[in-house]
Amino acid sequence: MLDATLKSQLKTYLERVTQPIEIVASLDDGAKSRELHDLLVEIAGLSNLITLSADGTDARRPSFSLNRPGADISLRFAGIPMGHEFTSLVLALLQVGGHPSKASAEVIEQIQALEGEFTFETYFSLSCQNCPDVVQALNLMAVLNPNVRHVAIDGALFQDEVESRKIMAVPSIYLNGEVFGQGRMGLEEILGKIDTNAGARQAEKINAKDAFDVLVVGGGPAGAAAAIYAARKGIRTGVAAERFGGQVLDTLAIENFISVQETEGPKLATALEEHVKQYDVDIMNLQRGEALIPATDGGLHEVRLAGGASLKAKTVILATGARWREMNVPGEQEYRARGVAYCPHCDGPLFKGKRVAVIGGGNSGVEAAIDLAGIVAQVTLIEFDSQLRADAVLQRKLHSLPNVKVITSALTTEVVGNGEKVTGLRYKDRTTDALHDLALEGIFVQIGLLPNTDWLKGTVELSPRGEIIVDAKGATNIPGVFAAGDVTTVPYKQIVIAVGEGAKASLAAFDHLIRASAPA
Repeated sequence: MLDATLKSQLKTYLERVTQPIEIVASLDDGAKSRELHDLLVEIAGLSNLITLSADGTDARRPSFSLNRPGADISLRFAGIPMGHEFTSLVLALLQVGGHPSKASAEVIEQIQALEGEFTFETYFSLSCQNCPDVVQALNLMAVLNPNVRHVAIDGALFQDEVESRKIMAVPSIYLNGEVFGQGRMGLEEILGKIDTNAGARQAEKINAKDAFDVLVVGGGPAGAAAAIYAARKGIRTGVAAERFGGQVLDTLAIENFISVQETEGPKLATALEEHVKQYDVDIMNLQRGEALIPATDGGLHEVRLAGGASLKAKTVILATGARWREMNVPGEQEYRARGVAYCPHCDGPLFKGKRVAVIGGGNSGVEAAIDLAGIVAQVTLIEFDSQLRADAVLQRKLHSLPNVKVITSALTTEVVGNGEKVTGLRYKDRTTDALHDLALEGIFVQIGLLPNTDWLKGTVELSPRGEIIVDAKGATNIPGVFAAGDVTTVPYKQIVIAVGEGAKASLAAFDHLIRASAPA
């Protein structure tokens, strides 16, 4: 199961284990059970503090639990946690084995203080880059609080459960048998949903903060770069981010970030946050901007947050990024996560052997179709224009695949379903105006991005596409308010460009500060 390099790395990690770990496997006679057993034997052989038993009685097979003798820990993997979830397995082993978490003391205390019974089930896919955040957060909670129980379930391996619960997107999280959430969630966000007083406490803390010299709104590449450049000037810097990492968290392979030959979005997002934390930056996560009140008469700008708090600053850098563009057709919202999806890497394995459509003929759409073609029975790519817009090399690969059909000059008009899940798609032939129906089980939307500027309408000047209009220095029409990254009119939405624009906006904000404070 593990190659020599991976085994050597895991052995080094397991040297940090200080307390015994019990692995109890529940297996059957199937091939996957044999595969899991081989993996667990290899892991147990890497540390004399790990014991393995195959006497488990759990109904989900193959699965295994991790425990510490004398402790009440309920943490289980149903499936074989390789791929993106191998890191989750390693962290679970370390934490069950007594190695401390990197979570803050405040968060750990909040977890340990939770009262009640919390039985979580997380359905993941091995190709989902969003799932490990959820799995790792809930695993840590299960280690720290005996009231929290967690099982992470490979949806592709337990298809019967996926079908019965009508799960069509991962991660899907259940709490005490009821739907708790879907999509990426970090530890703080999960705690905020189950600890009902957390939001009010956080708002109170934020309201008590002094004014910042530079307040960055957004935690993607542009926001991270802006924060670092501001903090290096020795000025009071804050970051308010709905989720640190931004859109990068939803990106799989990254091969064009200069000096980094290859990485994945979540890894880069973590690196960005760790870099920012090397400086004196006040990071306020899970905070979404709701209103910008520009300064008057040389006063302070104010940013009101959705949680009820507000922050003040001498200068503001808007770096709120963009989000997936939706089709805005009947049925899209009704069947979101019930057949309508936006991440082929995450949700593709749930459609194994089924028929899907990809909406969009740019690079993202064609890449999605190529990726899905190796999993599903049939892919139909639908493009509004008369020809695909993707790079030629991608188009050649697409047309070489036997289970892919391409329809151009087509306008999607409706997502069709049976009340529970997607059953088809209706589109109009733009050359004849004829309507056509496609029978399918999944629709992956890949038609570009929308800037996150709804909350700024009526304050900063926006382009017809909703982007913040900026000059060569990243300045907006409001003195002391700057913007950077995908949310602006700067062309070519690329990570490397966003980083540069964030640095530029931060330098411009510092220049504004020193000029504004200069004596007359």
